[in-house]
Amino acid sequence: MTLTSAPDRSFTGKVALVTGAASGIGRATALAFVRAGARVVAADVDEAGGAETVRLVGATGGEAVFVRTDVAHEEAVAGLVEAAVARFGRLDCAHNNAGLEGTIGRLADCSREEWDRLLAVNLTGVWLCLKYEIAQLLRQGGGSIVNTSSTAGLKGSRTSPAYVASKHGVVGLTRKAALEYAADGIRVNAVCPGAVRTPMVERFFEAHPDLEATWRGLHPIGRLGTPEEVAAAVVWLCSDAAAFVTGHAMVVDGGMLA
Repeated sequence: MTLTSAPDRSFTGKVALVTGAASGIGRATALAFVRAGARVVAADVDEAGGAETVRLVGATGGEAVFVRTDVAHEEAVAGLVEAAVARFGRLDCAHNNAGLEGTIGRLADCSREEWDRLLAVNLTGVWLCLKYEIAQLLRQGGGSIVNTSSTAGLKGSRTSPAYVASKHGVVGLTRKAALEYAADGIRVNAVCPGAVRTPMVERFFEAHPDLEATWRGLHPIGRLGTPEEVAAAVVWLCSDAAAFVTGHAMVVDGGMLA
């Protein structure tokens, strides 16, 4: 017997903002929000990738708009939130996902340039998004935000030291914001993926071909994750089904940290 159910349309009438939406987890999240009934604002520095995300959304019958945004720049983030509200009239949820991977290496070998670049996007970018998203959600009486951290934000990791530091910082910002704005009806959570087969991870494998088998072996489930699996967690955290969840760093890692 095959069981079927009606598509989840719990986000009908809502507006979701997704940064880093040109590919990978961001694109998968944008599509997942649309399938659940939301209209989406897709943000990224990659204009071609962003346009493709909007095209894919349109192919499903959904509605999305792309706004080119460098989250490391405050004026760009402020403009992004303004554009979302100007286009759709409101903002209900956001996935702050834009990020860079950095170069695998030892802490003493990390350049100042890489440190500044990754912290600017991965941590300052999340702070700026929170700053302007929360201001809008306060005006509307509440909403939900999910930040992308990593398992590298919960433990030490032999990746880029700047990446590890930035992802730990995202978890701290998430908890800080959750505590401050819970009484205002704003929930803030994070997802902490293990290795997920995204363009970012594929770049790692191209530079370090020996890593794929090693990373796969770190996951007891026996494989890497998919962007869609992380997107499902993000959408759930933003949904009313997670109404009692805030300040949580949700691990989506195939058992890696277990």
